[in-house]
Amino acid sequence: MMRAVLVDDEPHLTEFLRARLKALMPELEVVGTAVNGREALELIARERPDVAFLDIKMPGTSGLEVAASLAHDPLRIVFVTAFDDYAIEAFEHHAVDYLLKPVSDERLLRTVSHLRRVVAPGRTVDIVALAARLSSELALARSGSPYLRWLRASVGETILQISVDDVICLRAADKYTVIETTRPKPHPEILVRASLSELLEKLDPETFWQIHRSTVVNLGFVESVRRDVFGKSFATLRNGYGELAISRNFVQRFKQM
Repeated sequence: MMRAVLVDDEPHLTEFLRARLKALMPELEVVGTAVNGREALELIARERPDVAFLDIKMPGTSGLEVAASLAHDPLRIVFVTAFDDYAIEAFEHHAVDYLLKPVSDERLLRTVSHLRRVVAPGRTVDIVALAARLSSELALARSGSPYLRWLRASVGETILQISVDDVICLRAADKYTVIETTRPKPHPEILVRASLSELLEKLDPETFWQIHRSTVVNLGFVESVRRDVFGKSFATLRNGYGELAISRNFVQRFKQM
């Protein structure tokens, strides 16, 4: 019997992964879950599992920092994350796999197959071969447009998939981003656990323009730009979606249109 722990600060994603692992790898026993790095280290020290499925971006200690603390531990680590930016660091921490959310059964089956090979006593991980395989998979995931076409966000027990074409604007909210969409109620606004700057790097700059320190707009929804009597500029949105303030640092972009 193989023993594993699951670490993610979104419990419903942990339960989803637990359910899929139970179906695809019945010989694996989940012996505990944690919601942050500190809890993960305590859980791993207590349970001594064979495998840890670690989210990377968590409050406090990150998954990468947890892995660094376990550098001399025989534990096998599978990183599970919504971002592909950390693959190289994952290799450096001797990850045996790197899963991108949302995790499909097809992709998880490959992880299961790999774990069955590398967790056997005396087996070692060929880091060079692993890096080549994961690099190939990440390149395939990035193929086509280099920019995001879909955003995924959790609402309760549901994971929503939103086309970027339906995104009206994005607003910074501390470490989160509020995404305003054309979706009908009850979910016209979605909270995503990523900063505005992180998302902006992944969006097509020809379509998504930053118009304020805390606001990015989908240019396809901008109908006109007006200036009030005080000299402040505003983007008027189509279809009655209201207006967005444009700061002086960004208004020049519209003057060039």
